[in-house]
Amino acid sequence: MKFLKNFNNNAALVVDDQAVEWIVVGNGVGFGKHKGDLIDENKVQRRFVATLKQNVDIDSFQDLKPQSFTITTKVVHLVEPLLKISFSDYQYFVLADHIDFALKRANDGIDVDNGTVRWEVKKLFNKEYQAANQAVALINQLANVTLPKSEVVFMTYHFVNAASDGSKLQETIKITKLISGIIDIVQYQFHMTLDTESFNYSRFIAHLRALLVQRACQVTVTNGELDASLLQLMMTKYPRAYETVERIDTFLQSQAGWQLQPDDKVYLTLHIWRVTHRQKSE
Repeated sequence: MKFLKNFNNNAALVVDDQAVEWIVVGNGVGFGKHKGDLIDENKVQRRFVATLKQNVDIDSFQDLKPQSFTITTKVVHLVEPLLKISFSDYQYFVLADHIDFALKRANDGIDVDNGTVRWEVKKLFNKEYQAANQAVALINQLANVTLPKSEVVFMTYHFVNAASDGSKLQETIKITKLISGIIDIVQYQFHMTLDTESFNYSRFIAHLRALLVQRACQVTVTNGELDASLLQLMMTKYPRAYETVERIDTFLQSQAGWQLQPDDKVYLTLHIWRVTHRQKSE
């Protein structure tokens, strides 16, 4: 790859043998380079095609401080093994852009906090939330700042998004709100507070997240034609849980325009019955 332009010492515009332009990120990857020089590809940690394909454009990189790339790389190295996830190059850039803006907001004393949202996100995505706490502490240490508590929520969204193949950050936020609404429906229908520490609660949240990510990404999962008697069995054996599923179906249609399929209703009925009848952690 040949050097074309420096954004900073850690980010540069290069061109490969097929005349495709790339933005590359790595410690010192552009340091001391002149147009036409070969870069040390061993220093490249991330690379992005320099097009609007993923809304990653050259101007965006020019605005990011070198420190933000360094911090983002350290955050990713911290979080990936904790959550057993892998950030795509695009997700890395989005996170770097967010961290850069978060540092600017912190320096300007701007905080957009919502305690209710923080509580919901912590309950829905506890593992990601705990990892986000560690990430924010690391950023504070590296940048010598004190980020507001609201940043933990934003970081959680990014980590959930990294684990959701194909979904964008806006979709992750939308899905989080929908899951919160579904939990409210279940608790209202059964007049109870779900045990957020239980194994069955975790399984229920994981199922909801997978289902809604499929809808957000417009993925159709074909499991064969559902036996009509199976759905009828759910209605008969778990009437309260099935009634709750029907309310959830109405909620999703009104909020997102998504409709549950018969097999969705079967699995949701089973999960709802389980999470409301087996509250103890296993």
